Amino acid sequence: MDLFTFIKPKNELEGSDDSNVNKPYVPDEMWEKCPECGTILLTTDIEENFYVCSHCNHHFRLSCRKRIELTADRDSFEEMDAELESTNIIDFPGYDEKLEKYKKSTGEHDSVVCGTCTIGGIRTVLISMNADFMMGSMGTVTGDKITRAFEYAVNNMLPVIAFTVSGGARMQEGILSLMQMAKTSGAVKKHSDAGLLYITVLTDPTSGGVTASFAMEGDIILAEPKALIAFAGPRVIEQTIRQKLPKDFQTAEFLEAKGFVDKVVDRASMRDTLIKLLRIHNYPEVEE
Repeated sequence: MDLFTFIKPKNELEGSDDSNVNKPYVPDEMWEKCPECGTILLTTDIEENFYVCSHCNHHFRLSCRKRIELTADRDSFEEMDAELESTNIIDFPGYDEKLEKYKKSTGEHDSVVCGTCTIGGIRTVLISMNADFMMGSMGTVTGDKITRAFEYAVNNMLPVIAFTVSGGARMQEGILSLMQMAKTSGAVKKHSDAGLLYITVLTDPTSGGVTASFAMEGDIILAEPKALIAFAGPRVIEQTIRQKLPKDFQTAEFLEAKGFVDKVVDRASMRDTLIKLLRIHNYPEVEE
C-alpha cells in the first residue's frame, strides 16, 4: 500500500471536474454541415429554405418523395406502377442482397417514382428519380416505369415533367439495362409526335445512360445550380481528346453557356417556373 497516495472522497455537492458536464447536448439531427462551404446549419432552416444552403446556395440532394412534395400541389400526387420492383434478372452475384438493402433503407421498390398530379392546378405526369436507391441507376424496371409514364401521358394528352438524378445504367442488369436508353427515348418520341410538352429538370448528378437518353431529350431543359451533368467522366474525356478540360466543365452553368441547358433555376423558383411554362403552353387548369 502506498502511504503517500491520498484519494479524496467524492463529494456530490462539489460537482464534477469533467469539463463536458456543462456543455449543452445538441442532437445530430438538429443540424447539418454544408458540404460546399462547411457552414453548420439548423435542419429547420434548411427545410424552410427548400434544402438550400443560405450561405453559399448549395442545393442539397433530395429524395424522390421530397422532390414530389416540393413540386406537386398538396395531396394531388397519385403514384403509378408502384408495385413494379427490380429483380435479379441475370443472376448477377450479390445483386439480390443489394436490392434488399436499398429497398429496406429507402422504402422504395426502384430508383424512380412516377405518377400524375396537378402543378398549379394543371394535370401533369411527374417523374422523380431517387439518388438514394443505387445512385438512381437505370435498370429494366426504371426504364419500364418511365416508358409507361410517357405512354399514359400520350393516351391522356398530358405534359410530362421529369426530375433526373442518376449514376447511369445499372451494371448488375447488363445489356438489358442499356436497352432502356432506346426504350425511354422511343417513348419520348411518341410523346413529342403527339404535340405534348416534355420538361426535364437535371439535378446533381445526372450522368451516364440517363444523360444519353431521356434526360437530354426534353423540349425544355432546366437544371439546378452547380448540378453535375455528364455522360463520361472528365478523366475519360481528357484521355480521349488529349486536352485539359475547363475547371467548371460538366456543371449546369457551363452547359447553359454552351446551349445544352435552357435555364439554370434555383430550387426556390423551380415550382413557379414550371407552372409558368405549363401555362404559356396553354395547358388548362383542372376544374374543381
